[in-house]
Order: sequence, then structure tokens, then C-alpha cells
Amino acid sequence: MKIKLVILGLAAAALTCQAEVTLPKILSDGMVVQRNRPVKLWGTADPGEKVTAEVKIKKGPKASTVADAQGNWSITLPELKAGGPYTIVINDITLSDILCGDVLLCSGQSNMELPVARVTDMFAQEIADYENTKIRQLYVPRQTEFHQENTDITSGQWKPLTHDNAMQFSALAYFTAKDLYEHDGVPVGIINTCWGGTPIESWIREATIEEQYPYGANQKAIYNDDAYRERLKKTEAENYSRWAQTLYSADKGTSGAQKWYSDGFDCSDWDEVDMFSNSWATDGMNPLNGSHWFRKNFTLDAEQASNDATLRLGCIVDADSVYVNGVFVGNITYQYPPRIYKVGADILREGENNVTIHLISNGGTPHFVKEKPYKLITSTGDVSLEGNWRHKLGARMPSAPGSVSFHYLPSVLYNAMIAPVIKYPVRAAVWYQGESNVGRSNEYPMLMGMLVNDWRVASEDPQMPFFVVELADFLHSSDKGGRAAWARMRQQQAKGCDDIEGAYLVPNSDLGEWNDIHPLDKKTLGARVSKGIRENAK
Repeated sequence: MKIKLVILGLAAAALTCQAEVTLPKILSDGMVVQRNRPVKLWGTADPGEKVTAEVKIKKGPKASTVADAQGNWSITLPELKAGGPYTIVINDITLSDILCGDVLLCSGQSNMELPVARVTDMFAQEIADYENTKIRQLYVPRQTEFHQENTDITSGQWKPLTHDNAMQFSALAYFTAKDLYEHDGVPVGIINTCWGGTPIESWIREATIEEQYPYGANQKAIYNDDAYRERLKKTEAENYSRWAQTLYSADKGTSGAQKWYSDGFDCSDWDEVDMFSNSWATDGMNPLNGSHWFRKNFTLDAEQASNDATLRLGCIVDADSVYVNGVFVGNITYQYPPRIYKVGADILREGENNVTIHLISNGGTPHFVKEKPYKLITSTGDVSLEGNWRHKLGARMPSAPGSVSFHYLPSVLYNAMIAPVIKYPVRAAVWYQGESNVGRSNEYPMLMGMLVNDWRVASEDPQMPFFVVELADFLHSSDKGGRAAWARMRQQQAKGCDDIEGAYLVPNSDLGEWNDIHPLDKKTLGARVSKGIRENAK
């Protein structure tokens, strides 16, 4: 009797320990699959386990396979008719609310990453008025991988374009998908895998880098040791912490008995400066890094003071903390985002009010970016904050200590953010990148060719169309050297597209803003990308 019980117990244990079929996160509820293409499914299971996939419609396609010795399996189902929703059952897993339409692999650096929330100055009402649950985005989390090509992403789910989700969509992908849907009337899926500031070589397969770009291979090899990177990160963090501690202890505005942002603080002995001048930002030759304080009084009538307001402070190089009547209203830690701070009516008052800016300069010349809004927006009109401010240097510092941006290194983003999703069939790839390669633009056509070939091979789609967004115009007309470098980069982007069959340059230079590396008009650009896809990605 005991022997039978032991045998039964072992059998039950074996069943309990049997691995369930698992799917990568890109294969999940709400996904959009590419029309006119077979449906690819893959995952893991026990070695030798049978895996069956079926579309739950009348006479729906069904296929089976057996997991290989490593537990990997893949199944290909026939293409689905555009539309949906569909349900697919894979063993004991049910995937529901699946749509079939067009899928875009959208990648690059910050102009692709730029979310809808950042373009609301230009498109607020249009964005507020639009919802479309047949447009969906999968956001690939930002991470690096130094040693292997990952098979899955750490998190992620397909999210429909609703009011709750819209602000997190890539703005360019949002307007591209919206235009595609308006023309073709089929669902659109966006795979959003991008990271601001990254050079093109971060997105290229390591084997290709080693074979064709030895400089990049050696650049990465310096940091391949995990323990070394951890030590380096700790040291860099300590270096910056010491810099910041020194700054704040030396800054009388934060360390003194009375804080310089206090309501009613007397700054009458401070210098009066034009906010856009260099007089406060340099010693006549070298930039004044460290901390700067600015104070300005403004007047409100009773109605203006009785309602909430919005404070706009353009863009500031580098970081800022802002106070109104001594109350902290917000901060931004780097130069690019627009400063938009809500100011409650409980902070404002009739008569004289004050705004104080504590500006931190990490390196380079600190400044307020010109031709941006600097004003308080009230219920009855705008109060300008341009012109002269009271200014005092808080603490002069050397430039903040630098650090290694590990996500800029070759291949580490391909491994972590492309490899896990590249097998998913798409209609086209949309690539907006190049700002970080301007200084090495002569290499760009070669690197672009490497990237396109890698992605096509890995996706098993040798004709995958690529839509390369031209860099937008940038920098002031007086910066002739900088503008010439950007013009050369655009030429190299065009050359790369000419050299690669099925790669198309999307015009964008005319949509730039001289004072913003992230121009707002992603709608016109999205329409151009959509038009290119409709005409060339059949």
C-alpha cells in the first residue's frame, strides 16, 4: 500500500513540477497582429511538450508543435482578416481582444520617445477630443543588456489609445497611427522601443559590431564586466553627491538662516539683470557653474488671484526649483522639458506676488532659452515675466562630475530592447535618430546599413521597409558651425537611404525650431510618415 502511495505521490509531484507554456510579453491580450502576414507565436515549455494554438472562430486555423530540447517552441498560423477582435488559445492560455491591422516598430532617440504630453502646447484640444481603442501601443521598458540577446522584456502590455493612456504614447507614433487609421480604417499597433540621447550603434547587433565596427566593439568591451560597472556607478554617484552637498552647503540661499526663496525676502541689493543676457552667466570669459537665484515681483488683481494659474518658464539650462510667494511649485532636473508649473489660488494673492527661481548649472553656460513662454497664465489673461529680474550667484562651482552613459554603448539596447520584439511581424520600421551621431556623421550610412540588415535578418523579413526621419532644423542662424554639422548629418541620412533598398527618408528639416531640439509639430511629421508607409510599404 505504501509503495502505491509513493508512486502516486511522485506522479502528482511530476505533474505539479511540469512547466507551463509561457509567452513573451509582446504576445498578450490586446495585441495588434500584422494583416496579410502569418501570425507568429513563440514561447517556452517543457522539452518535448506538445503546444497547440487555435484561433477561436468558426473553422479557425489550428496548429501544433513540440518544444525542442531547450524548451523553445514556435507556431505560425495563417494570416487573419483585418479587424477583430479575435481570441487565440495556446494550450491553457487564452489571448483575447486581439486586433489585426498594421504594426509599426518605432525606435530611435528622444524625438521618437517624446510623449504626447510634451506636444500639448500645439495640439491640446485635438488630443483631448480623440480616442480610438483600435490604435494600441506596447511600450518597451528602457534597459540595457551587455552579455546576451534577451528573449523577453521585463514588463509591458498593449494599451489602447484612450484619454487615460494617450499622454504616454510616442507623439510621432500617435500622429502616424492616427493618420494611417483615418486613411486605411484598420487597427494600428505601435511597438515603442526608444531611448533619448542614444547613438545608432546602441541599437545594432553585437556580432555585427564586432565584425564591422571594431571601434565600437572595443568601446563596449571596456565596460563588459558587471562588477566594474557597479563600482563605477557607485563612485560616480558619490562624486555627484559630494558635488551637490558642497553646492548646497556653500549656497547661502539654501544654507543660511533665511532662505532666499522666502516670501518677503529683501533682495533689493541683488543685481538687476536681463534674464536673456550673458552678464549673469559668465565672468566675462568662463561660465559661472553652480547655483543662481532669480526673483521677480508681479501684480495680480482680485480675480486673477482668486483662481488657479499656470506658470510657464520656457526651458532653463540646466535645472531649476521654483517658488511662488515662498511656496515650492515644481522643479525640472535637466534642460529640455518645458517648465509648466501649476500654481493654486491658495498661493496667490491680490496685489504684489513674487516668483523665485533657483537655477542649477552643471556645466556649460547657464541660460534661459529665448523665444519660449515666460509668463503666468491666469483666468483673465497672461502676466509677462520676461525682462529684468533680481539676480545673485548662490555658489560658484566647477562643472559637475561626469558619468558613463552605459545605454549609449554599442549593442546594449539591441540586446535588451530590440531582440525580444524583433520577431513580431510589422508593416514597417520608423526610425528617428541621429542627433547623437552628428559629430560622427561620416560613419552614419555604414552604421545605418548595419542596423537595417540586422533587423531584417532577425525578423526574417528581408524586405522590411524602413522610414528614416530626417533631422529637424536646429540652432540659431548665428551658430554657423553647428548648423553646418546638422546639415552634413542630414546629407548622410539621405545617403544611407539611397544606399539601402527599401529605406525611405522622411522630410523633416522644415519642421524644426532653432531653440528646441524637440520640435512640437509631430502631427505634420506623422502625416508624412503615414503617407510614406501607405505609398511604399505595400
